[in-house]
Amino acid sequence: MRSNYKVNDGAEISVLSDEEVRRLLAASFEILERAGAQYHDKESIEILKKGGCWVDGNVVKIPTKLVEWALRSAPSKVTLYNSRTGDMAMRLEGNNSYFGTGSDTPFFIDPYTQNRIPASKKTVSMATKVIDALPNLDFVMSLGIVQDVPQLVYDRHQFEAMILNTSKPIVITAIDIDGYADIIEMCQIVAGGEEELIKRPFMTLYAEPISPLVHSEEAAQKLVLAAKKGLPVVYTPCIMAGSTVPMTLAGAVANGVAESLSGLVLNQLTNEGSPFIMGGVFTIMDQNTTIFSYGAPEFDIMMVALADISNYLSLPMFGTAGCTDSKIVDEQAAIEDSLSIMLSALSGANLIHDVGYIEHGNTASLENLVISNELIGYARRVVNGIEVNDDTLATDIIDKVGPGGNFLGEEHTIKYFKKETWYPELFKRDIYDNWVAQGKKTLTQRANKKVKDILENYQPEPLPQDVQKKLHDIVDRAEQKILKK
Repeated sequence: MRSNYKVNDGAEISVLSDEEVRRLLAASFEILERAGAQYHDKESIEILKKGGCWVDGNVVKIPTKLVEWALRSAPSKVTLYNSRTGDMAMRLEGNNSYFGTGSDTPFFIDPYTQNRIPASKKTVSMATKVIDALPNLDFVMSLGIVQDVPQLVYDRHQFEAMILNTSKPIVITAIDIDGYADIIEMCQIVAGGEEELIKRPFMTLYAEPISPLVHSEEAAQKLVLAAKKGLPVVYTPCIMAGSTVPMTLAGAVANGVAESLSGLVLNQLTNEGSPFIMGGVFTIMDQNTTIFSYGAPEFDIMMVALADISNYLSLPMFGTAGCTDSKIVDEQAAIEDSLSIMLSALSGANLIHDVGYIEHGNTASLENLVISNELIGYARRVVNGIEVNDDTLATDIIDKVGPGGNFLGEEHTIKYFKKETWYPELFKRDIYDNWVAQGKKTLTQRANKKVKDILENYQPEPLPQDVQKKLHDIVDRAEQKILKK
């Protein structure tokens, strides 16, 4: 860890040297030249062939010079905005770190009954409302997959549930190109037009290849449409070392980065300069249980390594943190959440998702979400480091107070006590008797109380009624189209 304020402006961490980053990138380039990648979309293959790739059926081999061109072409910064005000909300560049949830969990822990229930449009609305209220959550993913609507149009319902309950930027998923096109249309209505959405995007698509090195028709088409529309896209793999990619962490990272870069090339050949976000969820398949582990130390190591690579390339990065393999919000969850949040914040990953996941991504927990909100505040204080200047060194004040004095009543203390110190809300620092008098509540109990308070009392900023109706009409139109088939 490097924490010298003057040099680094805060605390940072890395696991790779620049030379190791270069070797990993060279391996990724070699993978794309030798093994190539499969693309299952005809238009994508034609774009790649015309751009200078070597095509053999649906296998496309990408010359290193083309990857290097795409890296130069892609913007080093992606900016996302508030959907209600149009104000800048997130500047994804450098070591700026923002946190948000993940999407599409099949299950949800009901905060009132603690039962594990199927995710629905209602649970996605509940989750979005809580995310909107939490100050350390910067963006929204659905934290559930809507299952109580026709499944061929669940993505439109999912977006409607989110946009009605938050003004924060949204990372969406879409079933296919038609679903993505409908969601773009919904965003244009909220933004006030196509040009306004391009100028101030508040939404980015999340799509992913299939490891190892396969781009489905749906994923490739969405990647192309994002570029044609000039809208930002997150295109990142979810790799499992020892299963979908090599067991060695270096081989796993090289393979995963190659998958992101093969998407980048297609995106940039479609529209040079289109905003693109690399990254992923890089972890292991636990050989004892076969799960996709969110709590493994290898997960944290590879995610920091990925941040090292994205920072080296000056590309915004989609990271992962605030998630656990635990089935409930317990000590294991707190430990795994804490480590991943702290390491991700220190790594400088930009768009850090999956906060609130439990049960290795199968279930969403709002209690885990609000606890992680607290942990993010803690981590951000660490990342801010120690500011060293004449005033903070306080030599004049030390001289004034002198040996045996105290600093409690000094103006210098009043000036700095909020700026220098992080104060928790859920983590209790009371003396024992006060904690007993307050009911001896555990952290999870306090988190549950906060969740219920938000759900019952917090009101997100609403959209105008006419906009809400237009959004619902698009959802209804999509349903009617499916029913006619």
